[in-house]
Amino acid sequence: MSTDIGIAGGTRDVIVPGPRSSQERVAVTPARIRTWRTLLVRAVVTADLGIIVAVCAVAIALGVAVRSWDISTAAAFSCIGAGVALTMMAAMRCWDAQVIGQGAEEFNRLVRAFLGASLVLALVGYLFKADELRPWVVGVLPVTGAAILAGRYLIRRVLHAARRENVCMSSVLVVGTEDGIADLVARTRRVPHHGWNVVAACTSTGPVDGHATVDGVPVVGDLDQVARHVAELGIDVVAIAPTPGWSPRRLQALAWALEGTGVDLVVDPGLMEIGGPRLHVAPVDGIPMLRLTEPRFDGVTRTVKAGVDRLGAAALLLVLAPVFLTIAVLIKRDGGPVFYRQERIGLNGSTFRMVKFRSMVVNADQQVAALAATNEAAGPLFKMKADPRVTTVGATLRRLSLDELPQLLNVLGGSMSLVGPRPPLGREVATYADDARRKLLVRPGMTGLWQVSGRSDLSWEESVRLDLRYVENWSPVLDVNILWKTVGAVLRGRGAY
Repeated sequence: MSTDIGIAGGTRDVIVPGPRSSQERVAVTPARIRTWRTLLVRAVVTADLGIIVAVCAVAIALGVAVRSWDISTAAAFSCIGAGVALTMMAAMRCWDAQVIGQGAEEFNRLVRAFLGASLVLALVGYLFKADELRPWVVGVLPVTGAAILAGRYLIRRVLHAARRENVCMSSVLVVGTEDGIADLVARTRRVPHHGWNVVAACTSTGPVDGHATVDGVPVVGDLDQVARHVAELGIDVVAIAPTPGWSPRRLQALAWALEGTGVDLVVDPGLMEIGGPRLHVAPVDGIPMLRLTEPRFDGVTRTVKAGVDRLGAAALLLVLAPVFLTIAVLIKRDGGPVFYRQERIGLNGSTFRMVKFRSMVVNADQQVAALAATNEAAGPLFKMKADPRVTTVGATLRRLSLDELPQLLNVLGGSMSLVGPRPPLGREVATYADDARRKLLVRPGMTGLWQVSGRSDLSWEESVRLDLRYVENWSPVLDVNILWKTVGAVLRGRGAY
């Protein structure tokens, strides 16, 4: 199949493997201007520069007022500090349009940039005996970094709000099997803040009798017609899932065909729920090979995580002591015990007694069989949005997730972690398939991906999938990200009942 590719300067032919009977010439338009993406980058750059200028102005004023510098000296050192910060941000590609508004990488780059800037200024100050740079190292740069991180977060919140209204979205064409297309469509609809809107698909067979849809997405062609439909539909992203008949040669030809069009080409390696710190590219004689490292569940990694968990739990118990006392008084006023203890399954299948504030009537466990017909949860879970066993105080505790605070005692004792998979019941574990049992390789957590993704509103399969994603991709950054998102999930109360 021969394809005419229109790029800024002319047209060239690209040979796309395919049957001779399907050869055709297709004109692909030059790179398009994505207005919303351009505006997003400009907004981020403007906000970053505005914050740096504002911090420099404050630093100059403080230098003059507190340290009695003349204004030219204060301005000179502020320019040095700002210049180093901007240089490190540029070196870390903090304004890359591909990462702005996408995942944790944007924030990781900013943190690395300001840590690097602090180290550079500290070294310059030491070599040149410039003690005037010390306030920048220990104060101004950390404040600037924190302010820029906050600004980026606020911009991302605005972006996510727009995407929930189907604005600022990238149009996506998926190449794959019907099952693969359906899975990607479900994921993009479940998490619209990623900014993907699947508008078309191509399969090995193409549309049957000229008509076919997968979850409402039209199948517009077969594997030989991808480039043509990208041009006709104004596609922003082409997502390639593992597909019978899709060879490396065909993928390379499509990549050539899309050069100069501004269209992103994304390839699914077929490694479900594995990524982040475990996935690396290792070229072998020019061929990019994906290297999958083994997940680490022991050694120094586990020791550090356990230490952070216990220190964090101890600090939270100390800070939240008045809250514990208030809740205990409210529960005791209704009669019955303050705490509810239930046997759960933990690390490597061991059992432990999980502690919660009692939010139900005393004999709640004995009523499960009578309420089985009204169960609203899938799989072995039992959930009801209007559970008659929940007390008046308990309903408020559950909505705000305050009933789970005593699990800090479990974390302090080592049977749970601050972040991890949901602690399962014994009857749930008895139904686990081999893949679900991998959840038991790490300690269960007070919060996790299931907590920040919908809690009780999730299906059983989705809950297991999220827990396995955590197990396969654990990292300290992932824990921090989940803890941060937990605050918003608790305040919104979605899925808490």
